[in-house]
Amino acid sequence: MTSPYPCLLSPFTLTHADGSQITLRCRVMMGSMHTGLEEHPEGIARMAAYYAERAAGGVALIVTGGLSPNAEGNMFAGMRTMSVPADAAPHRAITDAVHAQGSLIALQLLHAGRYAHHPHGISPSALKSPLSAATPRAMSEADIQQTLDDYAHAARLAQSAGYDGVEVMGAEGYLINQFAAPRSNQRTDGWGGSAENRIRFAVEAVRRVRAATGPRFILIYRLSMLDLVEGGCTWDEVVMLARAIEDAGASIINPYVGWHEARVPTIAALVPRAAFVGMTARLKKLLRIPVVASNRINDPDVAEQILARGDADLVSMARPLLADPEFVNKARVGQSQNINTCIACNQGCLDAVFSGRISGCMVNPRACRETELNITPAASRRKIAVVGAGPGGLSAAVTAAERGHDVTLYDAAADIGGQFNLARRIPGKEEYAQTLRYYGHRLQQLGVRMQMGAAVNATDLAATGVDHVVLATGVRPRQPDLPGIDLPGVAGYADVIEGRVPVGQRVAIIGAGGIGFDVAEMLTHEDLGTADERAHFAATWGIDESVRHRGGLVAPQPAQPARQVWLLQRTDEAPGKRLGKTTGWIRRALLGRRQVPIWTGVHYERITRHRDGQALELHMTVRGEPRTLVVDNVVICAGQESEDSLRPALEAAGIAVTPIGGARIASGLDATRAIDEGMRLAASL
Repeated sequence: MTSPYPCLLSPFTLTHADGSQITLRCRVMMGSMHTGLEEHPEGIARMAAYYAERAAGGVALIVTGGLSPNAEGNMFAGMRTMSVPADAAPHRAITDAVHAQGSLIALQLLHAGRYAHHPHGISPSALKSPLSAATPRAMSEADIQQTLDDYAHAARLAQSAGYDGVEVMGAEGYLINQFAAPRSNQRTDGWGGSAENRIRFAVEAVRRVRAATGPRFILIYRLSMLDLVEGGCTWDEVVMLARAIEDAGASIINPYVGWHEARVPTIAALVPRAAFVGMTARLKKLLRIPVVASNRINDPDVAEQILARGDADLVSMARPLLADPEFVNKARVGQSQNINTCIACNQGCLDAVFSGRISGCMVNPRACRETELNITPAASRRKIAVVGAGPGGLSAAVTAAERGHDVTLYDAAADIGGQFNLARRIPGKEEYAQTLRYYGHRLQQLGVRMQMGAAVNATDLAATGVDHVVLATGVRPRQPDLPGIDLPGVAGYADVIEGRVPVGQRVAIIGAGGIGFDVAEMLTHEDLGTADERAHFAATWGIDESVRHRGGLVAPQPAQPARQVWLLQRTDEAPGKRLGKTTGWIRRALLGRRQVPIWTGVHYERITRHRDGQALELHMTVRGEPRTLVVDNVVICAGQESEDSLRPALEAAGIAVTPIGGARIASGLDATRAIDEGMRLAASL
């Protein structure tokens, strides 16, 4: 059979520094991502299983989460290092597990510099980062020489543990990036000032790692090609660094965009797929060694196009391989429709890691839990009914069917998806449709019977002889006790999102949780028409891909909002405080650019008809001050309540029933939790 992805799946020959060669089985790398397993007491065994599953899935080269070459470089106190032989020895279990599945693996070396969340951080200059509480100590000449030696020593230790290479982290605002950029390097000695001096630390780190490990060790350099911060590097400085790194002995250059402190989104769902690959292609033309494309590549068709155009030699994916470890194998056999696509929500992965928890994945609860959550054949075939075809119900139905159970899925709606059918209509969340595509294919493949478009009751279920009912009926919108809420022009969020009610030019939104933000974003989103999506994204966020300006920043040019919207919050807490840790700031910034006032401390009194007979008046007090908004519509986003009305009748009929997701707990509506609960329950039945 002809491969549907001839470039992506073809072997790639990598030439070592001495002219010898090694063949990668395809052109897919698994990019580095810290998971939190690195510090877990059982982390080595769990990482071995985690990486081995991705290797078995067909990826060619894996890059691990970052470890520091010394304690000063740790992101936080207690972080694991690669600094003494006792650090390296346990890693043999990881490298052996990956090699047994036919893949190569490299250890990322990451020094936090001024991003350290402990009091012993060091940096080129004593300049505090906006992400850390402590000001770092400016490095002395002795500090610099010792740190460079520590990089080389850590690389040797990685080699002794069976790693095929290392990736030197020189991007994302970490130590090496801090040396390169005037923003964080104000030195006047031989390690600062001119561009040649500022890149000297990076080049010397690569030279010493190469000298310590020999010519046949893979040395990847993670390059910041677009800093997206004031005082970052220019394009000419990026090219100068890349060429110097190439000459110093790097095997591969892996470009990246954005420092952690940048106020420009780079990997969230609203970022267009492969948004920065044009810059990668531009850099590739100037180098001799292989160059990698990354950032929002989550689909084999997109990856194939990048490689077919010659924009990169390899593609790197991290979160997409959390979502589906079989990504490459499915693409190889022409089953890309069965890939469980990463939707770039960040909820299960980055939000978890930056909150001090172990990473996971919204759409794949097994990610980083391969040793504890396994889907095995059921001891006996049982008749399972899943009531509710939202994310939790879909997860339960598919998992139960995978185990061999006889599964029927019920939903009063005509289509699967539940709350995801609302989410996928929000601009910037279109990727949520990919999860529904995946589940739709799996339900069909597994022979799950589906009864859609009509509510089911306990009597109907009892008549089927069901053994167990999974109650995944989700939530219903909460209706506040507010005089005037029944007036025409007042609408629930679902009616607005699905376009069942017309919406005017002035809108008040009651409720500033996740759904309130969704509605505000949708109602203010401008119609792009035929506009280029990537160009529009760059203009909105002030990205200069020519990087003539330091850091690649220019004045943002957001389009005019489609409507005037007010977002109203009952509590006094900061707006959007409970949004995702890595995406909440993006959503607040987006509404700010669209001139959406967010009022907190609101007490709603009543809604009345305006004297013109058309508009509405929303009467309230805001932090004790009386206010009235004259608007065309009021949209209610005041939270949800569990929709579990079927449960008492099922229990009365003696039918075993287990609620999951919103049907179990409505507060903090969370698809990550619902999908996880659905899989775990089905795995136990």
